[in-house]
Amino acid sequence: MSEVIHFIEKSWEIYLKRFHLNNAILAFGIIVTAWVMDIVLALYACPLCILTRYVFGTFALFSLVAFFNNNFKLIQNLLIFGSLLFGVGVTGRQIYIQNLSSEGLTNLSGCGMPLETTIEFYGFFEGIFKTLQGGPSCAEEGWRFIFNFAEWGLLFFLMFIFLNLLKVFKVL
Repeated sequence: MSEVIHFIEKSWEIYLKRFHLNNAILAFGIIVTAWVMDIVLALYACPLCILTRYVFGTFALFSLVAFFNNNFKLIQNLLIFGSLLFGVGVTGRQIYIQNLSSEGLTNLSGCGMPLETTIEFYGFFEGIFKTLQGGPSCAEEGWRFIFNFAEWGLLFFLMFIFLNLLKVFKVL
C-alpha cells in the first residue's frame, strides 16, 4: 500500500513541475478547437471572439515562459493573472452584450470591422477599445453546447485563475 501512495505522491510532484506547461497546452487546445469549429461549422467569429483567442494565446505564452524560466516569478504571475483577468473582462463583456435588448444593441458602435482591420485603422490600443465596445455581431450565438463560446471562455478563464491561485498559494 505504501508503494501506491509513494507512486501517487511522485506523480503529483511531476504534474506540479509541469503545471504551467499543462496550462499552455490546454489554452492552445482551446484556440485550436475554436478555430476548427469555425471551419467545420462554418461559423463567423466576431471581433470579441477573436480577441478572446488572442488572450488565451497570451496566457499560454506567459505560461510557457513560466515553465521554461523560474526567475522573476512575481512578474510571471502578474502577467499570467493579468491576461486571465483581461480574458474574464472580454468574455464578461461579450456575455453582457449577448443579453442586451435589441434597443441596447443599436446603441453599440464598436465591432463594425474585423479585429485586425480595426487595429490597423485605429491603432492597437484604440482598436482594442473599439472592439471592447462591442456591436450587434458580438451578440449573435452561432453555436451552443450547454453554454455558448463566450460562456465557455469565461468558465475556462475562471478555472485557470482558480488553479493558478492554488499554485501561487502552494495549495496545489
